[in-house]
Amino acid sequence: MVSVVSLLLVLALSMLVIRVGSVAFLMTGLSEEVARFQALSAFSGTGFTTDEAESIVKNPARRRIATQLIRLGSIGVVSAISTLLLSFVGSGQTAPERLLVLLLGVCVLIGLARSRAFNRVLTPLIERSLARYTTLDLRDYADLLHLREDYRIVEVEVEDGTWLANHAIGELNLAAEGVLVLGVKRSREDYIGTPPADLQLRPRDLLVLYGRKHRLHELSDRASGDQFAHHEAKAEHERNLDEQQTQIERMNAASKRPRRAR
Repeated sequence: MVSVVSLLLVLALSMLVIRVGSVAFLMTGLSEEVARFQALSAFSGTGFTTDEAESIVKNPARRRIATQLIRLGSIGVVSAISTLLLSFVGSGQTAPERLLVLLLGVCVLIGLARSRAFNRVLTPLIERSLARYTTLDLRDYADLLHLREDYRIVEVEVEDGTWLANHAIGELNLAAEGVLVLGVKRSREDYIGTPPADLQLRPRDLLVLYGRKHRLHELSDRASGDQFAHHEAKAEHERNLDEQQTQIERMNAASKRPRRAR
């Protein structure tokens, strides 16, 4: 029984390490989907030759995160295998009973990993811990752009058949949706920061975007010609602007109040 509990503990710690790694990658500007995939890839020791992997190797902060995940992953895999063998070799409970406990424990861990409520609590704790106890170069823009709130900087690949492809940046009018284009990277070409409005986007271009998390996620999957989603996003941004205007008026009114003499 002790060996089964030990195995479950190893699995739980492994899942926690992967989650910490994905949050760390997320804080460096990777999209949530890419961050999860690259954290799992590094921890499991599975190598993939992709543009996403190159972006990790070329970035010092991301490279340090991947290095730690690879080291911890090699330890975790060996520990899991050895503990698994011991759990079915040792004396005590019969193998079926131990297998049942193991399966129940794994199901509980998977349920927690997929629980949105649990992740909503865990993710901010990880972010605060990484910001406080690591030397990763994250605070310089994370605090400035409020990336720990609802805003994110993500990399979105332009895919053929999507709303972003084969249009000039100005034609897309992303600013009206509350999305800013910070840069464009084209395969085997230089990075273009604050790109001009007449830059034509092509499939496989990599966009660096700043905006609200849910809007960036929707934009990356938006189908070609989906003007309804564009108008809906514009309407939402206009409502956000109205709320911001109310906040601005309140801030201006507070600044005009006379200060009390000390």
